[in-house]
Amino acid sequence: MAKYDLTARLIAQMDCHLALPMLEYLQERKVYPDEQILEGKISLLSGTNMVDYAMDIHKSLHGTEEVPADMVARRSEVVERLRSLQEAVGPIVAFLSNPQLVQELRADKQYNIHILQERHRIGPEQIEALYQYAKFQFECGMYSEAADFLSQYRALCTDSERSLSALWGKLAAEILMQNWDVAQEELNRLKEIIDSNKFSSPISQLHSRIWLMHWSLFIFFNHENGKNGIIDLFFQERYLNAIQTNAPHLLRYLAAAVVVNKRRRNMLKELIKVIQQEQQSYKDPIIELLECLYVKYDFDGAQQKLIECEQVILNDPFLGKRIEEGNFIRVPLRDEFLENARLFIFENYCRIHRCIDIGMLTEKMNMTYDEAEPWIMNLIKSSQLDAKIDSVTGTLVMATNHVNVHEKIIESMKNLNARTYMLAKSLVDPGHAAAA
Repeated sequence: MAKYDLTARLIAQMDCHLALPMLEYLQERKVYPDEQILEGKISLLSGTNMVDYAMDIHKSLHGTEEVPADMVARRSEVVERLRSLQEAVGPIVAFLSNPQLVQELRADKQYNIHILQERHRIGPEQIEALYQYAKFQFECGMYSEAADFLSQYRALCTDSERSLSALWGKLAAEILMQNWDVAQEELNRLKEIIDSNKFSSPISQLHSRIWLMHWSLFIFFNHENGKNGIIDLFFQERYLNAIQTNAPHLLRYLAAAVVVNKRRRNMLKELIKVIQQEQQSYKDPIIELLECLYVKYDFDGAQQKLIECEQVILNDPFLGKRIEEGNFIRVPLRDEFLENARLFIFENYCRIHRCIDIGMLTEKMNMTYDEAEPWIMNLIKSSQLDAKIDSVTGTLVMATNHVNVHEKIIESMKNLNARTYMLAKSLVDPGHAAAA
């Protein structure tokens, strides 16, 4: 299933720290050989300050206690840089660590800068050092400390571009700490800034939207209201245009969210339209399943794609989230997806057939007969379908509601009579028509 893996496309639009959990998931699922994953981790870590972690991976990969000289040298650089930053940032960290002193600050950033300079001899150099220190902590994998310092920096920073960079860092730190509620708040703040007209160029704004959508996958597939969140965001015109222009692979996640979200079935028609528009740009089993059902009406093809969808979900770092329940491991989205996909197959098949062989229908839904019969019975009851199961012949018989021609004519005449009355009334009483 590696051919359906989107990791390479996704991490191209992410901070390298966010890519590490994705590689760990792929390693656990054995989608790629361990050596390949470990090499990928070392490559990512080379752009961070997590030198000790990189050394451990190198030892594991090569089965040795020795590490390359460049790693040793890099570690020395990191330690020296840390000491330098700690010295530079000492005064402002001491100030921010004192609750009584922090109470002097207000919402007015210019006032805060004045107070810091006049009373505590903390100037722009120390504020800039705070940003560099927070960034350094993040690169070391100290996400909690980085998040705190970045929040404090944003309260003092007057440079909009640097403040935006700090917000991206804060979002990444909250995601990596799995603080999903806080991460959702930071995502909303970032979206508000991106959607404003303060960007230097439309291309920069487009790239920011694409990055935001990629980072949002961590939140949307872990937050309790995430399935609604991804639909609300990705279907917004500007974001949907960005997907179609630069990131059609994100349709996988939008499609999965629509399939499992029973309350948002109204978005299915819009999704199918987008899938048809992008059929030359991107396809995978999840997209092709919907295409088979709602474009081609190919139920045999849908059956095959449903089998492939399960493997795609299990091997996807976002869709395959697992929950341990006692001795069992459950994949909630996989279970919901299969349940709703079978419902889609059942509904579509019933629309175009009057008498359906249950055995054949179970094959198309990738279920056994014993599983399918009670499932279909419960579905008939819950959705109030006008159908019944003939246990003798093993068929599902759909009732046909033929509308009586005379009843249609009578109903049409009623409507015509009402409209004629209103027109006649308006001619006699123009004031009545105006009021109406």
